[in-house]
Amino acid sequence: MKKLVTIERRDHVAHVRLNRPEKYNALNPDMFRAIIEAGEEVRADRTIRSVVLSGEGRGFCAGLDFESFLKIGSGDKEEFQLFGRTEDNPANYAQRTGYIWKQVPVPVIAALHGVAYGGGLQIALGADIRLASLDARFSVMEIKWGLIPDMSGTQTLKDLVRLDVAKELTFTGRIVEAEEALRLGLVTRLCEDPLAEAEKLAREIAGKSPDAIAAGKRLWEKVWSLDSEEGLRLEEDIQRTLIGGHNQIEAVKANFEKRPPQFRDRS
Repeated sequence: MKKLVTIERRDHVAHVRLNRPEKYNALNPDMFRAIIEAGEEVRADRTIRSVVLSGEGRGFCAGLDFESFLKIGSGDKEEFQLFGRTEDNPANYAQRTGYIWKQVPVPVIAALHGVAYGGGLQIALGADIRLASLDARFSVMEIKWGLIPDMSGTQTLKDLVRLDVAKELTFTGRIVEAEEALRLGLVTRLCEDPLAEAEKLAREIAGKSPDAIAAGKRLWEKVWSLDSEEGLRLEEDIQRTLIGGHNQIEAVKANFEKRPPQFRDRS
């Protein structure tokens, strides 16, 4: 049976690919499950230092599979489990497809091409960095089906665009072309080949101290919503966990000795 999400590990980089190209990687129950399982697998692997998230075929992800949408409307019990949650996770099952990438302790770089609509956009928004092709298109498309963003988009879009922009995109569901997406802050930058650029960036990040990289992600994820006093304290607390550690000392030695660092997997 074909794997709906594949993971390939190379040089401490995990290449995670949505693998339902015949359906533009559209989301059905099996895709929800496969994405979450892939995220959890990457999250638990301490040898991984960065992640490239991409989609096979002609687009990143077209959002909800329409047949699955009809099943939800007809009361399919399996589908309604999408709203179930566990005590140890703030996100429900559907929300975890996007939110899991924020919970992965290392940087996640999304390589976006074709379309990222609805749930597909919300998965991409869970990444730390989004590199998009020049012809990529985006949409907060849930309004088309009489819905609101419900796959953690509220917790990611708010950090990227102004409130009025988030509202307008949510109210209209209009398609945003790549150049506008860049201006609005939906993507980090545009590339001729976003996958190649994402892989290059992931390799660069994987060459840094894995402890410092993970700490940097943790810092920004937490500090963004704190006041100055709390933010400064957190900055200090996280820095104290790095100073004097093996990887921090190795970074200093490698720089002085002008050699590639030999880091241990993150602690």
